Amino acid sequence: MNLASQSGDAGGSQLLFANFNQDNTSLAVGTKSGYKFFSLSSVDKLEQIYECNRVGPCCGGPRCRSSSASPVSLHSQAQIPSVLPMTDADDGDRLHTVELKQRSTADTEDVCIVERLFSSSLVAIVSLKAPRKLKVCHFKKGTEICNYSYSNTILAVKLNRQRLIVCLEESLYIHNIRDMKVLHTIRETPPNPSGLCALSISNDNCYLAYPGSATIGEVQVFDTVNLRAANMIPAHDSPLAALAFDATGTKLATASEKGTVIRVFSIPEGQKLFEFRRGVKRCVSICSLAFSMDSLYLSASSNTETVHIFKLETQKEKYVPAEEPTTWGGYLGKVLMASTTYLPSQVTEMFTQGRAFATVRLPFCGHKNICALAVIQKIPRLLVAAADGYLYMYNLDPQEGGECTLTKQHRLDGSTEPPNEILEQGSHDRPLVAQTYSAAVSKGYCEEQGAVGGVGLDDDLSDLRLEEDNEQPPLILETE
Repeated sequence: MNLASQSGDAGGSQLLFANFNQDNTSLAVGTKSGYKFFSLSSVDKLEQIYECNRVGPCCGGPRCRSSSASPVSLHSQAQIPSVLPMTDADDGDRLHTVELKQRSTADTEDVCIVERLFSSSLVAIVSLKAPRKLKVCHFKKGTEICNYSYSNTILAVKLNRQRLIVCLEESLYIHNIRDMKVLHTIRETPPNPSGLCALSISNDNCYLAYPGSATIGEVQVFDTVNLRAANMIPAHDSPLAALAFDATGTKLATASEKGTVIRVFSIPEGQKLFEFRRGVKRCVSICSLAFSMDSLYLSASSNTETVHIFKLETQKEKYVPAEEPTTWGGYLGKVLMASTTYLPSQVTEMFTQGRAFATVRLPFCGHKNICALAVIQKIPRLLVAAADGYLYMYNLDPQEGGECTLTKQHRLDGSTEPPNEILEQGSHDRPLVAQTYSAAVSKGYCEEQGAVGGVGLDDDLSDLRLEEDNEQPPLILETE
């Protein structure tokens, strides 16, 4: 999530961007001086995997540090043309090329977007100093693989093992991640100044979701493998505020600008599966939605101090034989539920909407934040990275739910938090086994769209396998 304003102001914080990778095993952080990656394998220690601080020509340099390797050296770029020719110059929304030689430090200062592909070395970077330029790098080798420049500010970048999506305010570019060619461009989309979009991480259901309207909550679902529209879902009456796919790409969670109701739809059919009420008293701004990897839980964070966690179970799954009420309150509740068939639909919906299975009370409100549900050391956790510069870790009881316990908080600048500011781990930890998604590779459709840019370095990438998380995909880039 971009934590800086459109003017690039992040207040007094060095933090400009924070996001979890696709399987919630690492955290990427963009700052005014560069970017960092943290491992999420432990609760007690936030291990920094890599740091890039104000470097020169590429992604690497003397100030780039990795926890698993010595400082990397830059590859020679003398054999690369300084500028590629531009095609389709009459189209103002086409891609343009940029110089590869003599990069300034602005390339890795004020990093407002940094997206890592799973646990590989592939990273996509956008800087506030060059907000129209996308750089794709191999951060462990310190090499730049390619770069593209666009006609407008890049608002979001999404990655999976098949596609890289670049979101502008009124267009979306779909790249083939194996060679970074532009396969398709979705033009003249409704104005989307926040860059709201979601890309499924599944190879079997590789869908892209984005707003279909600027005035109502329509969701456009696009098949990024077959490059065709899959569905249009009328999700909300108000404009969309958040979107998230589950790991299988078969469920899509949505929230509107009102922020009171969260809905989950089947993909690609668009059938409403679940509807949850976040609150009634006030409208809020939803910051993020996130499924657990097993698709059993859905978290929703906002600009308030409360994070809601919903359990995705049907009425049959959570059915418990009803007991006769013994209090006046119990009798009243039974009468109200029985009368829902006679009440207006708006009132009936409030009775039938699901409520939060668990909640988290954050020590702040008003800060932008992004949440994730992950299993760390065999225990389910809710993770919240916030604009105040902290990562908060909470325990989630998968059976009882309720109020989640703050286990640890870590400063995202790498310093250690004083012990007296960290709460002890709760005593009700229960293991939860996370499920994985299919790793089958679908063959992509390729169509020439006249894109220019993406010069690649003459690097040996042929031995890299896309299916392995410890390496980047085999990018084979051609120079025209």
